[in-house]
Order: sequence, then structure tokens, then C-alpha cells
Amino acid sequence: MRQPTTERLPAPEPEAAALSEALVAEIAQALDAAGGWLGFDRYMERALYAPGLGYYSAGLAKFGAAGDFVTAPELGGLFARTLARQIASILDALGGGEILEFGAGSGALAAALLGELTRRDALPERYAILELSADLRARQHAAIAAAVPPAVLERVVWLERWPEASVRGVVLANEVLDAMPVRAFSLAGGQVWEDGVALGEAGLGWSRREADASFAARVLDRLSGPIADYPEGYRGELNERLLPWFEGLAGALAQGVALLVDYGGVADEVYRTTRAGGTLRAYYRHRLLEEPFWWPGLCDLTADVDFSAVASAAEAAGLRVAGFAPQSQMLLTGGLEGVFAEAFAAAPDELARVRLTQEVKRLTLPGEMGERFWALALSRDYAGILPGFAARDFRYRLSGD
Repeated sequence: MRQPTTERLPAPEPEAAALSEALVAEIAQALDAAGGWLGFDRYMERALYAPGLGYYSAGLAKFGAAGDFVTAPELGGLFARTLARQIASILDALGGGEILEFGAGSGALAAALLGELTRRDALPERYAILELSADLRARQHAAIAAAVPPAVLERVVWLERWPEASVRGVVLANEVLDAMPVRAFSLAGGQVWEDGVALGEAGLGWSRREADASFAARVLDRLSGPIADYPEGYRGELNERLLPWFEGLAGALAQGVALLVDYGGVADEVYRTTRAGGTLRAYYRHRLLEEPFWWPGLCDLTADVDFSAVASAAEAAGLRVAGFAPQSQMLLTGGLEGVFAEAFAAAPDELARVRLTQEVKRLTLPGEMGERFWALALSRDYAGILPGFAARDFRYRLSGD
């Protein structure tokens, strides 16, 4: 199995190692059927989502201190409680409605949102969670059941595909787009190459081939300048699955607002010339790996979100880009100060107050999540106020103007 060169990592438990080895065997079969080479998006899809074997499908710890990463909801309740204020405002403007969360992770966000909306007497008619992983559905159910009364839990339903009946209300996607499979590319010799996966003596590893004309054209369209402006060997990623996803979202949202929060930036930031190594990352137990092939299925794979491409895909699908702001602004303008004051006053001791202060810093400071994460609001047939996006409009940055 390919080892990282940065540091010695803790060995997986035998059961986890066996799952990874089974996944590698499956990938090897796919490579053989494809002539020995797979695009990275096809590898990433299997590594994350292969039934029973992929990272999000195999039932292993993923979130929090015991997993590989921590999302904003796992830091505490401030993120969700602030978001709940904004959701309550949208649902009130709509005269009621439901919430659809795409990929609810550990269930922490849903549990905290429902708790706060219950406290504010602003519960949705239904809280639907679109989750493909059976393991995560079970974990989400347990987390929500532990946080809300049975009567509230009864409003929660799980879906495995976009709802057949369109939603009127709010759609949430927190750290979802970064986990979409991406195609990888490199720039060398004045041309575009596609970086894929092959199986060699050392195991799975990178293998590149000349990009076909269509893919090369799409890569060149994302770059901020000509290839000559980029260093030799520059690497990057391209998400070609955005339009189908937003077509699904547009088909599911009859009226209301979709709120997307993720890390990334506009195209000029994601593909800037100084970012020669690209944004693709692999994590194992909170450790950053140099390559994405160490114990496939046990490591999280992720890439920064190109919000310019996201906005274009959303508009092409028929949605309106209604707001774009760094996470810090979305939270502070959306009521974080009041939520923090309430939580601070109710904190049982000094340690709890210190943790709340640390949580605010993690969520809002530029060097933490504050400007590393961005929030995008999409709307359909909605003319109400979006509290988190009222202070300053950053939509102009999406087009690079």
C-alpha cells in the first residue's frame, strides 16, 4: 500500500484495512476494464462512495475529533443557531414551508437547527435529509433523536434522491460541493494534460495522458490567463458534475432559497498562478497526506469549490444567485452576535464561556473559517430579505469583474 512521505501515520484497524484492500481490488478491476487508466473523478467517486467500501459508505468515524475533519456544526451550536435565525426569517416570508438538507454528515447541523427552530416556534412543516449513505442516515437519526422531542423527530424524513414533490422553503448544503468527484489536470510543455490513476508496482498512483480537446478547452476557460503565465507542472482540478447537480436542485425547489456553505473561492483564486499544487487534498485522522492513494476508502478526499463555476451552473439550471459572502459576514450579519450573547449568558461556567469564545474565533477569523469559507444564496420566486447577505454584496466577484 502506498505510504505518505510526510510523516508516519497510525495504522488502520484490521477491519478498516480489510475494507480498503477490498476497495483497491475493486478499483483494480475497473482499471483493467478501462485499459489500465482511470480519470481521477472516477477514482475519487469509488474512494468516497463505493457501496459498503467508500469513505462515506463504510461506517467508519469521519466527523469530529475521532474522524478526519471537523465541520462548523461540530464546533458547537453557534453556527446552527445563527443559521436557524436566517431560515426562520425565510420561512416566515414564505408563510411556512420545509427544509431539505443535502448530505447531513453527522446530523449535528440538523439536530441543532431543529432545536433552535423549536425554541423560536419556527419549525418547518418537514425536515427532509437527502443522504445516500445508510450508515450516515442511522447516525443522523440517533443525533437528532437525542436532541429533540419525539414530536419534532416525527417531522424528519430521509430521502435517497431528490424529492418527487418540489420543495417550498429552504435547501441547505453545508460542505457538500467540496466532496464532489473532480477531474485532475496539469500544465506542461505548453499544453493541458489529464492526470488520472494507474496501478503500478508501488500500488495506485498518478498517471497522466494528453487531455482531449474538449477537456483541454474547459480547463483553459477556467484559468486566469494563458498557459505561459503558469509554472511548468502546475496542477488543478475541474468539477464537471455541477450542472447536473444544480439541475436536480432546480427541479426540487419550487419556491424559496438554497444556502450553500463551503470552502473555496472565485475562479481567479482557485486557479491563481501561484497555487501550483492545486487544491486537491487527502486527510487521514486530521493529518494532511501528500497523495490521495493511501489506504483508499479510509481517507477523505476534497477539493476547493470554484464558486464562479457554481454560480454559472446554478444560473444555467434556472436559479437566481441572490447573495455571496464570506462565512464571517454571513454569520455576523445574520445574528451571530445575539446568538453568542445568549449562549454566553447561559453558560454554566468559565470553561464553557471560553469554549464559546474560541468557537466564534474559529467561525469568523480570516485565518480560520471566516474567509476561507463562503456562503452562496440561490433563490427561486423569492423576494424576501436574506439577513446574512444584507451588509455587503460580493456577487460581483463571481464574474471576475
